[in-house]
Formats: sequence, C-alpha cells, structure tokens
Amino acid sequence: MTEQRCRFCNANLTHTFVDLGMSPLANSYIRPEELKDKENFYPLHAYVCESCFLVQLEEFETPEQIFSDYAYFSSYSESWLKHAEEYTRLMMERFSYSKDSQVVEVASNDGYLLQYFKEAGIPVLGIEPAANVAEVAQAKGIPTIVDFFGVKLAQDILARVGRADLIVGNNVLAHVPDLHDFIGGLKILLKPDGVITAEFPHLLRLIQENQFDTIYHEHFSYFSLTTMTSIFESHDLIIFDVQELPTHGGSLRVYARYADDNNKPIGSRVTELLKREESAGLRDLRTYQNFSEQVKKTKRKILEFLIKAKREGKIIVGYGAPAKGNTLLNYCGIRTDFLDYTVDRSPRKQGLYLPGTHIPIKAPDAIRETKPDYVFILPWNLKDEIIEQMSDIRDWGGKFVVPIPEVAAI
Repeated sequence: MTEQRCRFCNANLTHTFVDLGMSPLANSYIRPEELKDKENFYPLHAYVCESCFLVQLEEFETPEQIFSDYAYFSSYSESWLKHAEEYTRLMMERFSYSKDSQVVEVASNDGYLLQYFKEAGIPVLGIEPAANVAEVAQAKGIPTIVDFFGVKLAQDILARVGRADLIVGNNVLAHVPDLHDFIGGLKILLKPDGVITAEFPHLLRLIQENQFDTIYHEHFSYFSLTTMTSIFESHDLIIFDVQELPTHGGSLRVYARYADDNNKPIGSRVTELLKREESAGLRDLRTYQNFSEQVKKTKRKILEFLIKAKREGKIIVGYGAPAKGNTLLNYCGIRTDFLDYTVDRSPRKQGLYLPGTHIPIKAPDAIRETKPDYVFILPWNLKDEIIEQMSDIRDWGGKFVVPIPEVAAI
C-alpha cells in the first residue's frame, strides 16, 4: 500500500477524520443508456494531517477526468447570483476598482460573477477548465480561458494580459490537488498592491454542524483559517481580513496580499477567528478523531426517520441533485426504496440518474404532479430558497425534510 503524504506539508498521513465507505464520483451523473454499465466506486476516506491539520482525501481521479465536462452551473441558484452581485458591489466600494482595473476569476464557471464586474465596465478574465461550462460564459461576452490554473498558466496570462488587481477564487481551493502550484500561480498573477479573495466552506462549521456530506472526491481538501493562513504564508502571501459567510452551510472569505504590502494591515477579524478555532480544538487531533462517531449517529437518525415514514406508507421524494446529496445517499444506502425520485432546476441534470443510487432526476413540476408527503432537501444549504419556491406543497399537507445537521421535518 502506498504511503499517504500531506498535500501541503508532505507529512505522513495516518489519522482518519472520517471514513464514508466506497462512493462514486459525486458529479458523475448517469444517462439512461448507461444504467447497466459498470460504475467506478472509490474509497471516500478523509485524513487529517497531524502537523498542519489539513483535512484531505486521496486523489483517485485527476482534475482533468473530474472537471473537463462538469454538471454544475452556478447561475441556476438565485441566492448564489445574489451573493455574487453583493460581492461585486463590496469589492468596488472597498478597493475602488474601475475601467482601469483587471479582475481575474479562477474557476469562473458560467460567468455568474464576472458578469457583474463586466456590467460595471471593469475588464474581466475568466479561467474555467470545464469547456461545456466556459462556453456559456463566452456566450455572455465574458472572455474565458479553458484550462486548469497553476504556475504555467499564470505565466502565460502574465505575458498576454498582465497582472491582476483582483483575483477571485470562489469554492475552487478544495478542488485543487496541488496547492503549491495553485497558490504559486496566484502570486505570479497578482499586482504588487493587488488583492486575492478566496471563499471556501469552513472546516469548523463542517465539524460543529455535522456537514459530512460536503466530503466527496471532487473536494481534495477541507480548510480552517488556521491551515489556510499557513498555506498562503508559505508563498509569502498574508491573509489580512476574513469574513464569515452563510453560503454552503458556512464559509469563509479570506483576503490576501503580498507580505510586503504594508497598506493592508492584518485586521482583528483574522486574529479573533484564529483564536476561536484554537479554542474549538482545531489544533488538537482528538477534535478530528471524534467526528467519525458523530457522523455514524447522524446516519442512523436519517435512516430511522425514512424507515418510519415508509412503514407509515408515506411518499418521499428528493429536491436537488447536488454533489453533497450523492455523498449522503450513498453513505446512508438510500436508493429508490426510500426516495421515488429527485428533482433539479438544471435542465442539464433532468432525465439523468444519480450516481451509485440510480435515483431518477426530474423537473421540479413532478412534485406538484405526484404530491408526495415529504420532500427531502439534498442541498440543505439552499433550504430557505427551496422552501420558498416550493411553498405550495403545504396545500396538500406535504412537509420538507432537512437532513443536516440533524434530520428534521418542517
């Protein structure tokens, strides 16, 4: 067996964070004609490094295999679009970006964010490895490079476009197996007085709120501010501010700059959150090792709820086809014996089947046609948006079920 090494500090990995068994790639949705084909399942086993406390998975498939044709389009979430628009306004107010500035987004998806900078007359450039997703951004008039970001691409962009005033990386760091190549590329592309902002789900919230389903093969790493600070500092970049966000069940937005840029002092929010993480035990291996038992209890509670409902003759369907939902369903062994089907607003997922469980994905109107007793919300981080969109299920006495942090019917 190959020895596992930490992808940041190269220490030997021997400590389990959580073992979720065998699971398919969470975004490998299945076409009807593929239902009888063999599926690949991989160990979904997260480790924690005893030296730097980075939580991470082994790399079983390369990013090229996972992301070159991608099923997630950011613009199908209204709340995420609102989040992007608010971010754009905040950046322009705080850093006074104008038509003379350059904004680059890494993992720019379908142009969901850069479109707002473009509307404000600020030059933009997107970098998106999934050609099918980048095509949508390009159709919006957003220049987009179809490639994976790292030192080499950063050098190419530097020669062609120059350095960036703002580099944005929303929910991309978790997808990067080579953190040093990625952060090194950010440094190359940043102007001397420029700013990097990166958003990522907060490991502290994952632990405290039992968000085990956010662990899947497409996410190679899971970050605390403590670990992220060390990663940036190893490249002479300093995190000078941090915001706690409600997105994805609780995320951080960090602001980074060159170590010698003295015009942006380290703010109190950084020092306060680092202290809070230490108080919560994020520098203590026992905190990580206790998580496994917490996850097993959650699995049992979810299955107890579903078994009771089915014994009572209830009809249960899903809402959403997110990657996190596929981790939860495969780990808990939930298939069409519990969920008749799930629905998703993305036409690109409708008519397909969830990986592993083979639950069919339909359009949201299917819920109004079949009038189920329970709608099991898989993207629980969007529950408020979904409950508002589907509020009419109350007309026939239907209820929503949210599985995380603890299963509850509402």
